[in-house]
Amino acid sequence: MKSNPNPKANRHMLILTYGIVLLFAGLSAYYGYFLFAKSDAVINNSYNARLDSFADRVVRGEIRSSDGRVLAQTNVDGEGNESRFYPYDSLFSHVVGYSTNGKTGLEALSNFYLLTSHVNMLEQVFNELSSVKNKGDNVVTTLDLDIQKAAYDALGKRNGAVVVMEPDTGKILAMVSKPDYNPNTLLADWNHLVAEENTSGQLLNRATQGLYPPGSTFKVVTALEYMRENPSNYGDYTFDCNGVYKNGEYSIKCYHGTAHGHQNLIQAFANSCNGAFSNLGLSLNLNSLKNTSEQLLFNKELPLSIPYSKSSYSMESGAETWQILQTSIGQGQTQITPIHNAMMTAAIANGGTLMKPYLIDRVESVGGDVVKKFMPQSYGNLMTAEESAALTEYMKAVVTDGTGSALRTKSYTVAGKTGSAEFEKAKETHAWFIGFAPVEHPKVVISVIVEEGGSGGQAAAPIARALFDLYFSR
Repeated sequence: MKSNPNPKANRHMLILTYGIVLLFAGLSAYYGYFLFAKSDAVINNSYNARLDSFADRVVRGEIRSSDGRVLAQTNVDGEGNESRFYPYDSLFSHVVGYSTNGKTGLEALSNFYLLTSHVNMLEQVFNELSSVKNKGDNVVTTLDLDIQKAAYDALGKRNGAVVVMEPDTGKILAMVSKPDYNPNTLLADWNHLVAEENTSGQLLNRATQGLYPPGSTFKVVTALEYMRENPSNYGDYTFDCNGVYKNGEYSIKCYHGTAHGHQNLIQAFANSCNGAFSNLGLSLNLNSLKNTSEQLLFNKELPLSIPYSKSSYSMESGAETWQILQTSIGQGQTQITPIHNAMMTAAIANGGTLMKPYLIDRVESVGGDVVKKFMPQSYGNLMTAEESAALTEYMKAVVTDGTGSALRTKSYTVAGKTGSAEFEKAKETHAWFIGFAPVEHPKVVISVIVEEGGSGGQAAAPIARALFDLYFSR
């Protein structure tokens, strides 16, 4: 006697079959994605102990500047002993980093590439049979040696940081941090560098990890928020500055008590009038100001591949008057890194769009063949094109009519913002400058901080001027 098929059982079997097929397809897709998109990042993770075993078969490759000059190389003596050598000593200490006693900077970021060899297959096999190590690939960076040296020299013996980048690509051309160290003598100096009594922080990359009050460079954020809340009449704002703005029991001084007189918004921005911006801050919606700050990447992860500190903005709705007055001029509890300030400036220069900063241009085999090429990538819009154009005009006025007079030249046009950030009583302020040039078609962005440098216009802006002069003289 024949039994009739059970439609429900067949349907359940089909559902199970389709489910298994979909699961297999999903796993296959993820495996492919991992191989092509994520595997390098996982292998290159500093916690991956397997990377160290690569060094048993490969001589670590070179790190080079954008024009091919060697910034780090491995020397091998007659007995096969290897040592890492940095031809420019301290010049690239933080950005290139070191590979002894751990790894930092580009030595860590490009570890996988440096310990991978694309020597031709026959040579690899012959070397393996002869117990000879293959030569690792070379990493060509975006770093411009001449600009790096100019930034290093301009900062001199002062502590601080300089970041130079292209706004339309995100390429980092220079990254300097001081005080520094010599990676060639790292092991001999290590105990001193990490000693508890050594408070100079020589191993800290101040460009990406140094947190500072933004001072008047934060007026870019405050001005943007005021523009957003008053889109049709922000140009009508006026303020009479006598050098000290008083609100109840609180007083806000302009730098050195300078009385700026009658100011409209662009004049107050150009002259960095603390009184005007503190007064303006009291009119803002604090929730909106926080949202604007976070759109500009305060309290956010940065699209950056080397270690960095997250910038902070903490003022909430309902804040006390003193906090509003201080925060509006970049004081209070607000902190920012030089690289973050460079990124905000780059977004303004690039029509509101931030390009992801990057340090590696390409990876080459020892024979010069390109193994991997890195291309510019957009992070997204931090503001509209109209907003970036308005801020550009304000920043241009800083140079033509305000505190950025050190950047006035007939050779090119500059848009910028100076800042003098208070951080500790009885100590001189930190000096800031952020800016880009030329205004008509921005090609380069510069962020400078000089610790305890005083006036941004007098200490930081001349450093930027030296770098702009070099960039546009070539």
